[in-house]
Amino acid sequence: MKKSDSLIQLLQQYPSLCVAYSGGTDSDFLLHAAIRALGKDHVTAIIAKGEMLAGKDYQAALALAKQAGAACYTVEVDAFQEEAFRMNRKDRCYHCKKAIMGAILDKAAQLGFSVVADGKNADDQKVYRPGAQAAAELGIVSPLAAAHFTKDEIRQTAKDWGLSTWNKPSNSCLATRFPYDTLLSKEKFRLVEEAELLLAEAGIPSGRVRLHGAIARIEIPKDYFLSFTKNDELIRTIKAIGFPYVTLDLEGFRSGSMDLEGGNNDREFGKTAD
Repeated sequence: MKKSDSLIQLLQQYPSLCVAYSGGTDSDFLLHAAIRALGKDHVTAIIAKGEMLAGKDYQAALALAKQAGAACYTVEVDAFQEEAFRMNRKDRCYHCKKAIMGAILDKAAQLGFSVVADGKNADDQKVYRPGAQAAAELGIVSPLAAAHFTKDEIRQTAKDWGLSTWNKPSNSCLATRFPYDTLLSKEKFRLVEEAELLLAEAGIPSGRVRLHGAIARIEIPKDYFLSFTKNDELIRTIKAIGFPYVTLDLEGFRSGSMDLEGGNNDREFGKTAD
């Protein structure tokens, strides 16, 4: 039996399902699988909207959920109400995820859904994710992990199903752009979000702007190094946002670079919020 068939059978155990939706590859695949298993009238998507999620990512998630055909709702979550988040503590993801999933659970209950699922996959179980711990404590189910789907298998099956998100780069919580124990603010998030939007508009994928005091450390795929360094206007515009110094990280984009340097997790938003 194909893994996708096993996933459908697993999902059919639920009379209805609410998907904690981010618009990323995993949650989009799960939403489509749930619709296949239960029908769109028995599935809903709920998106957590807040300062930790870039505006373009929220708009993209709304559009993708609409394309899927299931009902979609939004809950507002102010992660800055959590001290661990504001201070960017190492357990930030645990508290943030608990607030997000708590809000989604409340909304799901109002809509008559008793089961909420996230997009955690089998690969996610191999690394420490405090956000996943918080979700598990709240009773969130993880069908993709239960069906032993790895990230590569999700991408391949999503491609086979014709889903546009099969090769979508991961997005992540904006807090991952700052070292641990750095005081976070909505203004700092706005600066980073604006700079990353400029990178995206310049055709540079997976751009990250890591903020170290007055220094904006740019992480982009190495294939784009030359075009970035030659784009004087882009660099000037990024500096004008409010970064006195702009540097290019010669190691290129890599998920979790802050962790490797004693900083943060940079995982897909919705998983560590990744």
